[in-house]
Amino acid sequence: MRLRLILSFTLIVLVSVSSVAFIARRNTALEVRSFMFHGGMSGLSDLASALEAYNQTYHTWQGVGSLLSSLQAVPGRGMGGPDRPGMMDRMNQRLRVFDARGVLVADTTSPFSPGLLSENEIARAILLYNGTDLIGYLLPENANSFSSVDQVYLLNRLSRAAFSAGVISSVLALLVALLLAYSLARPLRILTDAAGQLARGDMKQRVEVHGNDELAQLGEAFNHMAASLQLASESRRSMTADIAHELRTPLAVQRAHLEALQDGIYPLIPENLDPILDQNLLLTRLVEDLRTLASAEAGQLTLERVPTDFPALVRRMVERFKPQAETHQIDLRLECSPASLSLPALSVDPQRIEQILSNLLSNALMYTPDGGRIDCQLTVPDLPVLPDLPVLQSSPVTFTIHDSGTGIPPEALPHIFDRFYRADQSRSRTEGGSGLGLTIARRLVEAHGGTLTATNHPQGGAVFTLTIGT
Repeated sequence: MRLRLILSFTLIVLVSVSSVAFIARRNTALEVRSFMFHGGMSGLSDLASALEAYNQTYHTWQGVGSLLSSLQAVPGRGMGGPDRPGMMDRMNQRLRVFDARGVLVADTTSPFSPGLLSENEIARAILLYNGTDLIGYLLPENANSFSSVDQVYLLNRLSRAAFSAGVISSVLALLVALLLAYSLARPLRILTDAAGQLARGDMKQRVEVHGNDELAQLGEAFNHMAASLQLASESRRSMTADIAHELRTPLAVQRAHLEALQDGIYPLIPENLDPILDQNLLLTRLVEDLRTLASAEAGQLTLERVPTDFPALVRRMVERFKPQAETHQIDLRLECSPASLSLPALSVDPQRIEQILSNLLSNALMYTPDGGRIDCQLTVPDLPVLPDLPVLQSSPVTFTIHDSGTGIPPEALPHIFDRFYRADQSRSRTEGGSGLGLTIARRLVEAHGGTLTATNHPQGGAVFTLTIGT
């Protein structure tokens, strides 16, 4: 990247300097030719132009003497214009005009003396052109000699000066290009090094972000990606450790009972096989929960949505858990708002909804002490029914479960829906479940487009709120 930037800047500098040098040389040559060979140096450029225009107009030099007399009589004719007297005004200079063959055609002195232009006078004369054709000579008296050799020498000196200026400017421009290339490429080099470290497994790699340009946005995107990868890596390692931990105990129990049976410590009777079967069922449920959770988190969980009587499904699930609640003298109640009685059928997956409610009710029973109470409530906001319009069906259905337990510790609230998390770490797997029930419940609710939250009630106990839009 840095090499490309340097080469790009170098190419731009070379093209710019070459163009400037070529144009400057060309324009300098034209200006030198115009100034030195067209009377500029002696202040006669306007007169030379007037003579050229005369010949181009009349195609002859006849009568040009009167033009010389008239121009010489006008004050201010010369190099400086009316504010700066020209050479003719200062020196009353003698002027002679010769045609292209060197024959004298006009002379400001009297009497007129015909003659031919000598080689020495040609070197001192101002050349008159019609386009590229030589049409004559203007010879001022005492004019400075400036030959073609002098012109080449002057142009070479000017060219060397322009070349030196170009070289110096190119060096300075290249130095600036190097600084700019280093400044622009440095953040990219740092980002590349950080990406290499990240690819080698260092998930803590971050880059410093300065400013708000494209490179800064790229740095922020890299930091966000690195943080996401680090979180995913830690989550994967944590999940692997949690799964290994959850599988180890059931397998150890099964192995212990099998070895006892094999060694003859336990007799081979159905009662001694029941603990092995129970652990096998526990492992089966754990594997199924993991499969469901993996599908839900990957967005690959398929919902079999059908029109479902949601209040009836809730009542059925509560009735199903009442015998278990009565076993522990827990008062399990359900209250439905009047609006829920006329609730239209919801498009949900009834089996998944049953799984959600089952996990929530099981969790409530698990953390409610004997003789406690669990209040369930199904509510639908009352909506006005306008004439000639169908009943609005955009309000959310809310189902809450409030138990009379000790509630959720404040430090556990942010993690209550995490995999394998138990608010009461002292509970065993048999007593506290696999730690996946609430996680699966939330994922299934989110798959339905709803929300599941957990809070503590001001009067004690935990409150789980399930909301599904209709």
